[in-house]
Amino acid sequence: MAIKLVSVSPVQDELIDKAIALGDRYTKTLGLLTPPAYRKAAEDGGLLVAVEGDEVLGYALFGLPKRSARIRLAHLCVAEEQRGRGIARRLVEGIKKRYPQRLGIKAKCRRDYNLSGMWRSLGFVPDGEVRGRGRDGEILDGWWLDLGHPDLFTEMESDALLVVTVDHGVFADLRGLANPDGAEESRALEAGWMADLVELAYTPQLVHEIRDLSDTAERRHQRAALTGLRKLSPDLSAVDERSRELIQAVGHAMPDLTDDAELRSRLRYVAETSCAGLQALATRDPLLSRLADVAWEVARVRVVSPSTVTLHVDELRQAQMYRPADLMGTEFRSGEVAPGAEDELVVFFHQSGGDDGSAFAERLRSLNGDTVAWHRELLRDGQGRPVALYAWASDGRTLIVPVLRTAGHPLEQTLARQLLFLIKRLGRDCGAEIIRINDPHPSEAARSAAGDDGFFEHDGRLVALLVNACGTAAEVEAVAGGLARELTVDTTSLRADMPAEVASMVERAWWPAKVIDSQLPSFLVPIKPRWSTELFNVPAMLMPRSDVLGISREHVYYRSSSRRGESVPARLLWYVSEGNSPGEGQMVVGSSRLDEVLIDTPDALFSKFEHLGVYGRAEVQEAADASGRAMALRFSDTEIFPRAVTLRRLTSLAKKLGLPLSLISLSKISNELFQAVYQEGHRTT
Repeated sequence: MAIKLVSVSPVQDELIDKAIALGDRYTKTLGLLTPPAYRKAAEDGGLLVAVEGDEVLGYALFGLPKRSARIRLAHLCVAEEQRGRGIARRLVEGIKKRYPQRLGIKAKCRRDYNLSGMWRSLGFVPDGEVRGRGRDGEILDGWWLDLGHPDLFTEMESDALLVVTVDHGVFADLRGLANPDGAEESRALEAGWMADLVELAYTPQLVHEIRDLSDTAERRHQRAALTGLRKLSPDLSAVDERSRELIQAVGHAMPDLTDDAELRSRLRYVAETSCAGLQALATRDPLLSRLADVAWEVARVRVVSPSTVTLHVDELRQAQMYRPADLMGTEFRSGEVAPGAEDELVVFFHQSGGDDGSAFAERLRSLNGDTVAWHRELLRDGQGRPVALYAWASDGRTLIVPVLRTAGHPLEQTLARQLLFLIKRLGRDCGAEIIRINDPHPSEAARSAAGDDGFFEHDGRLVALLVNACGTAAEVEAVAGGLARELTVDTTSLRADMPAEVASMVERAWWPAKVIDSQLPSFLVPIKPRWSTELFNVPAMLMPRSDVLGISREHVYYRSSSRRGESVPARLLWYVSEGNSPGEGQMVVGSSRLDEVLIDTPDALFSKFEHLGVYGRAEVQEAADASGRAMALRFSDTEIFPRAVTLRRLTSLAKKLGLPLSLISLSKISNELFQAVYQEGHRTT
């Protein structure tokens, strides 16, 4: 009987159960993965099984992250008695055939399994290594299978981790001497494929609970095992204040709970996680799970089960790293570094080697000379504490950044991503074509995020190309290639009709490039002035936001749930549909990259995207239609046009191209019309 591959759907329970049973036979080599993870993979299109008759011979379980064009292979499993029949190769080829638009497949495998020959035979090449998070700290080899798309982008993915705090129960599951019921759920956090995605951390409350253990051997064992987790030391006074807020909120929301030592110890985990700047706390404790709503409302901490972490690692990681809602409407302020204030900044920003202390202050002072017009920008939080520092100057074609630092802060990851895009916008405004970050020790937050924006290492520095071309793949490649030759680095060749995912990666890495003859679609989105003001400050508010924080990199826009051919990724043009006065409405004001489209109930959408801000729960509910559902468009990297494209001019451009134009609702437009409008918005004469 012939072997066939089946992409398992979430309703095929029998196939899912057989895949789970097969995986359970090999947990020692595959790592623990709970049944819900298989079902979630099936829902997302990431479970492929090889069947013969009614028998499952093998399976591939993989992730399809929304924010990455890579495929993340978690399990490649073939029954021992079926090996040697080419089933693993069939599964890998099946993934490639089903997702040819992705850049490639990445996997992690323990080095001591001695399976390098298998990976090589399947076409994978080594891709670095990482230490695992299991008890023995094993080394995991990285493997990469390229799917033949431009290779410039294989290293773009950020190495930033989701940092998750654990309570004592989960820690004991992972590091204790006993083996309690349900511990397998916690141990899935240490599966090899998650090693570069999740880092586990502990707060002082866990140390207190270890100290209170009566069994001496267990107490010593757990105390020694703490070295395998990241230690967090949040400010004590801040934790005390947050604990009081949580206790008060629990008293109002859950009056049936007794305010006792047990409750306070659980809330202490939440308070310490919040004050350490993190958003995820893993627990299997029923009482702590009951407190999840209060933890989120008061402390913005998601109390989740270990299985939720493994199922939703990408969403949790992005919410932790990028929280623009926390920036908007805050008291963050940007200003020039005052002469003589350099010494004050030394204690806030990390230095190392010969660039520390007085040497760092002297380097800052040297950027206040008369020979080069350096701009030294300092960002402070609402309490006046310095949280980000950068300096820049333009020599015409290059934007030079000799200092790029972020200080320890709950929003450090968000600030780093904001600053990287701000620097790109500065470069474009100055007419620069290359950005060179010359800081010898940029903050780790900025370095880890830089790959997402197309920065690469060159002569020991971070460099990015600003490819200011909106045209065919050949035209974009010509501009990028010329810049790359100046740097004496290799670039990549582009081709017409690139898959949408690859074209979107090109446009992100070489921003503001737009590859018009690709499969990346374009849409026109009507938006009312109220929301365009909130999202883009167009029409302008009476009290404009600062340039640094005016346009967050990522937002969400809600509309009715009716489909209009939306697909992801895509480009968006924003059309302000009306206005209270001439010049306020009926014009295209900018463009964005569309990253996700989701239809669900207003409450579900609000819960998922609340960290992106602007909309309240009631406003999301207003967007719902008669079906009781709404559509969320998550978009990023908005460009506001220097000159808005009026309705009259928009209509003229569409007519000139012989193309239809609909302004009633979100509608797909041709890439040619997008190009015409985009170029009109950036026209200088």
